[in-house]
Amino acid sequence: MVDINQKVAEGQALDLADSQFLSSTKVRVGTYQEAGQADIIVITAGANQRPGETRLQLIAKNFNILNSVITSMAPIKPTAKIMLVANPVDVLTHIAQKISGLPKNQVFGSGTFLDSGRLRLELSKILGVSEPAIHCYAMGEHGDHQFVAWSSARVGGVPLLDYPQMKGVDLDALSHGVSRKAYEIIERKGATYYGIGACVASLCDTVLHDRRDIRSISCYNEKYDSYVSMPAVVGSNGVESIIDIQLNETEQKKMDNAVAAMKSVLSECN
Repeated sequence: MVDINQKVAEGQALDLADSQFLSSTKVRVGTYQEAGQADIIVITAGANQRPGETRLQLIAKNFNILNSVITSMAPIKPTAKIMLVANPVDVLTHIAQKISGLPKNQVFGSGTFLDSGRLRLELSKILGVSEPAIHCYAMGEHGDHQFVAWSSARVGGVPLLDYPQMKGVDLDALSHGVSRKAYEIIERKGATYYGIGACVASLCDTVLHDRRDIRSISCYNEKYDSYVSMPAVVGSNGVESIIDIQLNETEQKKMDNAVAAMKSVLSECN
């Protein structure tokens, strides 16, 4: 564990170490150089957006943080995987790949993994089935240009929208509620911890044990020549392959808009 504030890092390590007494996991404070030699590097460092602050200003601050963290780890192990968790995650994942110089498949972000999980939770309440039985993904950009691929959603092999329980459900309201859930949590307790923590742990486990799970993450897509949040197979090489879900015309326009918005921001950031 590494932090710019050594005392905070030590406190977190001591606290986390107390949670591992039933396992063989060891938690300790390390150096940036040690972190650069890890099999998987999780970067959560990033500034939060302040009232009145533009997205470009936020990205500029987080670029400086990312640049400092990644260059401090150099030389990074050639086979290392880097996972970005800071926001805006899709844009920052692109920037992290450029700074690190690692292959694109080895640098990915948490993307819309948590959003997809939140979506399945809400759908499970409506349908009365378990969340793992629901195959439905939030895609695009984690944030303003996020959308749900309703047309490809399946439950038990049956199209989601064919279920009678879905009749009368406001899909736009459901999608919007999922995308805004983080703000509801932040308003009540100041920050989100557990959902994203579970996602990060799952992705680390998937990489370290080559589980080949499908997760909706920020990954590079050659078709769009951009990092974008969409389902991908995750394994020991990082992003093993992209799942090119069939989108209807409306969904494809939303995906194109998400990619265009991210490219515009990156262009302005140079």
